[in-house]
Amino acid sequence: RGNFGDYSGTIVMDPAKAENSSVEFVIKATSVNTANEKRDGHLRSPDFFDVEKNPEITFKSTKVTGGAGGAYQVTGNLTMRGVTKEITLPVTFLGETKDPWGNVKAGFETATRINRKEYGINWNAALDQGGFMLADDVDIQINLEVGPTKPAAAK
Repeated sequence: RGNFGDYSGTIVMDPAKAENSSVEFVIKATSVNTANEKRDGHLRSPDFFDVEKNPEITFKSTKVTGGAGGAYQVTGNLTMRGVTKEITLPVTFLGETKDPWGNVKAGFETATRINRKEYGINWNAALDQGGFMLADDVDIQINLEVGPTKPAAAK
């Protein structure tokens, strides 16, 4: 298991009309962290994310549908390692609340599976007992707590 520690994004949510909603995010591929520096270095190499040539993983929605019970289907373009594919994320809006300091926070979660080879991540190693070290499919789980963007100060 691993995660990415450097990311940003924008969620525009219209609960009354899901089609007016949108999602964009950018992940810095160099921020991959599996708690093993040697493995993380290999993941940053051309065998995997090739961060020198492809420093970011991005997603930009093209369509949002649903909304009943907080369940949305967010379709968009995922770009990783220079390859863009359309995917649909089943997103659940978990609700909104105020934190102890009075700031509004909203929660979202999604989980999906992608085939790493579709994004040009083909490295693998045969195991002595048969089979391969890595599966082609990768499970992705995203849990977000977000707050509203503060308007820029007037100049």
